[in-house]
Amino acid sequence: MRMNTSDEDLAKAAANGDGAAFALLLERCYDRLFALCFRLTGARAEAEDLTQDICAALPAKLRRYRVQARFTTWLYRVAVNAAHDRRRRNATHAKAATGWGDWEIARQAGIAEDRERDAWLTTAMAALPDDLRDTLALTVGEDMTHAEAAAVLEISEGTVSWRLSEARKRLRAMTPKEGTA
Repeated sequence: MRMNTSDEDLAKAAANGDGAAFALLLERCYDRLFALCFRLTGARAEAEDLTQDICAALPAKLRRYRVQARFTTWLYRVAVNAAHDRRRRNATHAKAATGWGDWEIARQAGIAEDRERDAWLTTAMAALPDDLRDTLALTVGEDMTHAEAAAVLEISEGTVSWRLSEARKRLRAMTPKEGTA
């Protein structure tokens, strides 16, 4: 009996909750739907995923089916829309992933630059006299004010300022010049 029923009638019955009609409809259309999905995606695994997604969403979509066109025409439109949605989603993910990758590369480069700068500064500070290194360590490394560093070192604020000036002058002299490496 059901074998002689049209796809359109099966679709109407499936939309009203007839599970047997839905199963028969899928049995009739699945291979053609998969073939279309394969042509739309160009990859077997992607076509399988897309076909399964369409079949899972089909019960809800059938409620909106109107018998103005053949069921397969409507189903193919559903498949084409689903393929477009999947392509847009994949493009968005790819764009986000590309942006993330660029961001991560820049972040890693920044970390490497920071490490390189810190390593250079540590080496350069080791070459400074103890009094200049101690002053620089407190003001730059520990973010102390001149007054706080002066209290720790038991010197005047003016001496802290002079030591920082002298330390900067010596560090500038040790800084590698561009193009000489």
